[in-house]
Amino acid sequence: MPINSAPFENEIRSARRLHLLYHELRRSAAAYSYVTGDGLFREHADLYSGLLAAASPVTPVITFDDGHESNFTLAAPVLEARGLTAHFFITVGWTSTRPGYMDWSQIRTLQQAGHSIGAHGWSHIFLTRCTDAQLQIELSRARLTLEDHLGVPVTTMSLPGGRANRRVFQACRTAGYNRVFTSVPRSEPVLPGFTVGRLNIRGDMQPEWLARLFAPSSPLLARIARKHRFKTAAQSVLGDHLYARLWSVVNRQETGRDSDAQPGPDGAFHTSRKEPHA
Repeated sequence: MPINSAPFENEIRSARRLHLLYHELRRSAAAYSYVTGDGLFREHADLYSGLLAAASPVTPVITFDDGHESNFTLAAPVLEARGLTAHFFITVGWTSTRPGYMDWSQIRTLQQAGHSIGAHGWSHIFLTRCTDAQLQIELSRARLTLEDHLGVPVTTMSLPGGRANRRVFQACRTAGYNRVFTSVPRSEPVLPGFTVGRLNIRGDMQPEWLARLFAPSSPLLARIARKHRFKTAAQSVLGDHLYARLWSVVNRQETGRDSDAQPGPDGAFHTSRKEPHA
């Protein structure tokens, strides 16, 4: 007599995952919002480990953007000690070339330890600003270079700055990605679709506050999503450059940080001040 799989299928349909987006870690806390102290990250990891052990109806998935060296030196040991894995999205053109970012041996070590590796573009340029030729570099060149160095297929992409439109999503499909990670704060089904939303983690988010996100019927994530929609509308009205200046004040952007390559009026890549991740 066949086993009735309906309860299992219902459980899969009702389960949700909340993808959490980290960037840089440091030994101590920083004023800059997109830096997480490693002590606080350990507390976050303890929370996530407990939620997974308790089979919470909403489970955490840890992701990192940019490929900062602290992902290897600080985050990976914390994850390993708790039996956790993460998805690391690499700005490929910065690998082994930009101080403070991982080299290929470190990325291979993460991949061999069971972590997932995806692309975060070639130079962190906002994809909505790219010409067709630039999209080829940011998407196809990034993916193929990762595959050459890792020896495995790379099919996931994280959007620099969270910026995307219909043209960008189509370009991602054409470049060979089957899943694109955004900065839209929402939970996802266990088997997500083409786009995957994530909650951007700030350096002042305490584990007690994060725990509320995973509570059944919590309204907190819905409130965060409303704020995100307001922010997206502000980006559209103000434009990237004015919005970036306001963002840098609100998030206490540090001076002297590594800059992103952004296209100039002639379409070439020029060095400019670092703009917000999302």
